[in-house]
Amino acid sequence: MTHTAGLSIETISMRFDLPNGTSVQALKDVTLNIKEGEIMSVLGPSGCGKTTLLNIIAGFLAPTEGQIVMNGHKVLGPDAERGMVFQQGALFEWMSVRDNVSFGPRMAGKRERDWAENVDHLLDVVGLRDFKEKSVYELSGGMQQRVALARCLANDPDVILMDEPLGALDALTREKMQSLVLKLWKETGKTIILITHSVEEALLLGERLLVMAPRPGRIHKEYRLPFADLGVDQDLREVKKHADFGVKREEILGMIWDMEEEIMGRAEAAS
Repeated sequence: MTHTAGLSIETISMRFDLPNGTSVQALKDVTLNIKEGEIMSVLGPSGCGKTTLLNIIAGFLAPTEGQIVMNGHKVLGPDAERGMVFQQGALFEWMSVRDNVSFGPRMAGKRERDWAENVDHLLDVVGLRDFKEKSVYELSGGMQQRVALARCLANDPDVILMDEPLGALDALTREKMQSLVLKLWKETGKTIILITHSVEEALLLGERLLVMAPRPGRIHKEYRLPFADLGVDQDLREVKKHADFGVKREEILGMIWDMEEEIMGRAEAAS
């Protein structure tokens, strides 16, 4: 396989060995090339290995087989070139918003004059300039996720990995954050890989959408979609009215429902 700029997932398999001597095959032979600047959503039923795959890309887990290659070099562990945004922001709640966003550059030994302007710009972009001196615990869940996004961007990663980043938000806040993710994607040119359990969110935030199947976790189907590009300039509610949006939503919902039924059938047969 030829390595170019971007991210290559090369025949990744992951097996977890359990204390009782059995094992769980979480992923099997997952292969994928992701170009610079793509936004890709990943969904599938519980247990299909979505988060495991994301953790391997991040460098938090070493795969049992295969490798991740980033910009021509093998991923051997966490690195600033890959930033993570978690479902719960994993923020320092006692610190101010600005201190959270500047944490990465400060830990890298950069002087304030080298990062201050960019941090203030990011706070502007995510709509938090007026809250920069507030402690994180004083903010709403949606605002905390804005801090998490800005903190990730302050490290200037090539790839942003998002593990259910909007799952805990109310519907209106979630829609606003979806629009913000698309805006940041288009303005920064970053590669974004987002895991979600919401079919609508996967359709809105994935110019590429992967449906994964269990178990072992593998790519079941891939879609190329226009909705992320449309959502950059349009209200997301208008995008959802697109004729093909409803068709794809029902198709994918049916696909995942069938997988869930199969999983439940297996569990009943085993009991």
